[in-house]
Amino acid sequence: MIVSIILLLSAYLLGSISAAILLSKLMGFKDPRSEGSNNPGATNVLRIAGKKAAFLTLVGDCMKGLIPVMVARLLNFDPLIVALTAFAAFCGHCFPVFFAFRGGKGVATAMAATVAFNWIVGALLIAIWLLIARVFKVSSLAAIISFTALPGLVYWREPDLRVAAVFAAISTILIWRHRANIQRLLSGTEG
Repeated sequence: MIVSIILLLSAYLLGSISAAILLSKLMGFKDPRSEGSNNPGATNVLRIAGKKAAFLTLVGDCMKGLIPVMVARLLNFDPLIVALTAFAAFCGHCFPVFFAFRGGKGVATAMAATVAFNWIVGALLIAIWLLIARVFKVSSLAAIISFTALPGLVYWREPDLRVAAVFAAISTILIWRHRANIQRLLSGTEG
């Protein structure tokens, strides 16, 4: 039990490290929370600082989802604890203790955590995202649609309602964090 608590706390703290904000200080571009969409994620960093900074942000955001979930799997934790580890890392990204709880939307972190949880589900999640992004050319729509499918995909591979509920919570928070994007999608103004 204590090891599980340490794992979950470590996942949250790792998730709380914002690649976008740290890179803005190291590379000298403006804090992404005050520019563009005001979101410290790879898409906004791409807008304000270019491809290199966006790529590094994406890698950083993915690693903080991938690493703790891989550790949980390597330590042979129960699938529920592994799922909760993914949730903790995701919550750290969205609500980072180190940055006044002002984090990103969590797409890259959640995708990487899902890949670490079950690579088939992760691959399908990414494939749905890529298909929607390619067809409609709207990143937020791709995130909303792919994460709507996530709980069902998880349940298909890991038929445990508790585990599916954890991924449903990730999807719900992620979609809620896209609420401004949803308004723009409905009004036809989303870029």
